[in-house]
Amino acid sequence: MMDKKQISPSLSVSGQITKTDISHLKTEGFKTIINNRPDGEEDGQPSSEEIRTLAEEMGMAYVHLPITPGNISDNDIGDFSSAMRSHEGPVLAYCRTGTRAINLWALSLAGNLSVDAILATASKAGYDLSSLRERLESLKGDTAGKNNTPVSHVFDVVIVGGGAGGQSAAASLLKRDGDLDIAIIEPREEHYYQPGWTLVGGGVFNRNQTKRSMQSVMPKKATWIKSAVASFDPANNRVLTEGGDAVVYKALVVAPGLKLNWSAVKGLEETLGQNGVTSNYRFDLSSYTWELVQGLKKGKAIFTQPPMPIKCAGAPQKAMYLSCDAWLRKGTLKDIDVHFHNAGGVLFGVSDYVPALEKYIKKYGINLHFNENLIAVDGEKKAATFMITDADGNTREEIREFDMLHVCPPQCPMDFMKNSPISNEAGWVEVNPETLQHVKYGNIFGIGDGMSAPNAKTAAAVRKQAPVVAHNLLAYLKNDHSAAIYDGYGSCPLTVEKGKIVLAEFGYGGKLQPTFPPVILDGTKPSRLAWFMKEKLLPWMYFDLMMKGHEWLVKPEILSHSPILHDAQDACNFD
Repeated sequence: MMDKKQISPSLSVSGQITKTDISHLKTEGFKTIINNRPDGEEDGQPSSEEIRTLAEEMGMAYVHLPITPGNISDNDIGDFSSAMRSHEGPVLAYCRTGTRAINLWALSLAGNLSVDAILATASKAGYDLSSLRERLESLKGDTAGKNNTPVSHVFDVVIVGGGAGGQSAAASLLKRDGDLDIAIIEPREEHYYQPGWTLVGGGVFNRNQTKRSMQSVMPKKATWIKSAVASFDPANNRVLTEGGDAVVYKALVVAPGLKLNWSAVKGLEETLGQNGVTSNYRFDLSSYTWELVQGLKKGKAIFTQPPMPIKCAGAPQKAMYLSCDAWLRKGTLKDIDVHFHNAGGVLFGVSDYVPALEKYIKKYGINLHFNENLIAVDGEKKAATFMITDADGNTREEIREFDMLHVCPPQCPMDFMKNSPISNEAGWVEVNPETLQHVKYGNIFGIGDGMSAPNAKTAAAVRKQAPVVAHNLLAYLKNDHSAAIYDGYGSCPLTVEKGKIVLAEFGYGGKLQPTFPPVILDGTKPSRLAWFMKEKLLPWMYFDLMMKGHEWLVKPEILSHSPILHDAQDACNFD
């Protein structure tokens, strides 16, 4: 169900609704739906006609008033006011996050309600509309000719995204220069330690251990802009938000993360969290994984891995190994038929770690299936459909029944990054893989899962990337001709059983990059020390070191005679 916020007795706003939400809205007494999204903004978005048809079947009125993010015109305000007056309430207005809808409401009331009251009402609903104050003031008694996008002051650094990449970049920058004027654009109220979800699904962590408020991890010296990004305007050093704000920067760090594309598997979204279908890739489902593991006494358990790239490529296997270990300890594994379906052709991309994993495959009696990609799920029938590719490239579909299905969803760039002027054709922020500086715009840097560098997409990678971004961004601003180099480091603690981990650490080209010498910790073999690090040490390192700019064991190599790009329109090349 959508997360809707009541603004007044006659209006509520929400993010994108689904087709199944409409019947709930009808039951709750809503009479009208106003859709403020243009069609085709993101993959899987229900079309206006689909929503209209279902709404009208339920006896509800429907209005499509599409708003381009960051560009609400006076005509749009008038159309919204007219729709509210001419249709029966209560009304639900929605867009991608609800921001455009509540902006329309606020602007439509300018002159009829005090600006302070408008902003306070929006704030109570979780929307910060302070950037609209100037326009709201200007609209008092006059809605003609006032269609200028508000522009804030120029920040030294603007960071897009408040996840691991954005927060760690901000912390590393402020450690180097505490006077930097930094803004972080992030609409979410909560921050998640996603590496912990594997342990939630294995019964080791409680899921609430992996959640903190966004405010608690936000650097105190940073300005938090609680909005979603609509688009980029690198030629003018601006980021446009869905709230209509134009945020201007001297330098930009783009840390959008990636999209878990659940809708790419037919029927998956409708059955997640029920019918034995789960995934450790979502906060609210990781505890359901453990519930299923505890409840399964016999039958068939399927674990899937989609085509690359995905965040933490070992996570699908981690869920499987921890489940098998729990069943083995309970004495039920002999009655459970375990299958691993991987869209790729190998168990793990770095061959040095495969022998240790194969021993556990044999120990648990796991059936391996390579080049098999999950394409559909029928939860009620407990059936999963796979697209199988043979050695000659021929494909066929096969249906496999299950009692438990753990899905790793297909993953892709965020929708607002696709077709962006700072992204490549696939939608990833296009950076130099060593300096993490944009290949065209010298004052833009990428970090984390949403960029084009061919490293493993892990939190450990972000921990190594943050000092590189911080050094090179400041070098750009200060015209310092030195460069920090990122070597592609990533880490994947493969939880092969409760109490033991194969600690995979590697960089570009699969080159092993162990943090400790083999006499202390040999990452190619199962280790209790690695488990201790995963369970006890890594969460502390994440929240108390990485999020606070402490760069223990991640100091980058600095090349003093290799200048980074200082012309924001020239290509950046490091040979």
